[in-house]
Amino acid sequence: MRGSPGAVRLAAGFAGFAGIAGIVVVGFVGGSVPAAAIDHGRMGEIFPIIETDMLTVIATRLHTLEATGSIAQLQARMQDTAIASVRRPALVAGLSPAQERREWLFDPSFVLQQDVIGPNGKRIAARGTRVNPLDLVPLPTDLVFVDGRRTAELDWATRHWKPNEAKVIFVAGSPFDAMKPFQRRFWFDQRGALVARFGIRHTPAVVTSADRHLQVAEVPVPDRPIVRKTGS
Repeated sequence: MRGSPGAVRLAAGFAGFAGIAGIVVVGFVGGSVPAAAIDHGRMGEIFPIIETDMLTVIATRLHTLEATGSIAQLQARMQDTAIASVRRPALVAGLSPAQERREWLFDPSFVLQQDVIGPNGKRIAARGTRVNPLDLVPLPTDLVFVDGRRTAELDWATRHWKPNEAKVIFVAGSPFDAMKPFQRRFWFDQRGALVARFGIRHTPAVVTSADRHLQVAEVPVPDRPIVRKTGS
């Protein structure tokens, strides 16, 4: 054997440690290192990897839900949730009843981000042009924003504007529930897109046409119900 006695002992020590783990180490430190592979055979049971098809799992669960009637119950709950969200949309957050009158002018103009091309291929307006929609289409009716949960605001809006004079737009409450007692159509500002656009923070608020601008006003209304006179 070649190599120092200390090196031989070190190699033997590694070989003994490796042998505990089922690995045979052959070689000497400091000299050539011949190697050999020994087949110890199969140790323990070997099982094939089986992965259940995901579509099969889903189909099985659906069949189970259908058999127990769970699918019908789930569909009914989804339908009820959808109807409830339509009948009573989520209120527009951040609004409160007006405490004092506030008015301002709103310019609806915007700048074109790209050319507007007509059906004949000709350019109607160039990118960068400032366009005011009121020059093309006037505001057909006033817009009245109300909190539908406050009877005072609803009474005030319906007394001052006939159905053909204004669109009464809810920011809270159910416009559907109010249609029958007030005998008129109401709208809802979904996700508060309009009040955010106009900068409205309090209700009721009114948007009217003012030449090439829009006049916006927040009007305080006492929070007390108004008694309607009934016909004899």
